[in-house]
Amino acid sequence: MTKQKTYQDRLKNLDPRKAVERGRTYFSEKEYGEKLRTYSSRIGTKIVYYSLLLYYAFKSPDTPKKAKLTIAGALGYLILPVDVIPDFIPVVGFTDDSAVIIYAVYQVISHIDEHVKEQAKARLLKLFDGQVDLEELEDPVQKEK
Repeated sequence: MTKQKTYQDRLKNLDPRKAVERGRTYFSEKEYGEKLRTYSSRIGTKIVYYSLLLYYAFKSPDTPKKAKLTIAGALGYLILPVDVIPDFIPVVGFTDDSAVIIYAVYQVISHIDEHVKEQAKARLLKLFDGQVDLEELEDPVQKEK
């Protein structure tokens, strides 16, 4: 009899780089938007903000193709129907998605400029009906300095 891996074990063995590669084929702007509209409150403001940073960096003509591939993979992983920890699991469902999003942000951090941040904040406020304290958001670019 084999012992089923716990979600903690699965998360510990998650390789964000491989998850990004796997997610590339699943990225769709439409599905990403639907995922945010449906699950933003369960995903949480920080990860939604980070995913929006990625999205708007992806849309920027200044972001190089290699960075866009990383972003597409991370956002694709977020919308994947089946991932390491199923999204419907309360509390931990988006933990693996969060790890992949954070990994991708730090991979493309040099392509996240003020314009991208402003677009992400504006969309975040819309998604959460203005119920977000933008001052409390962690700015990954500031953290890096």
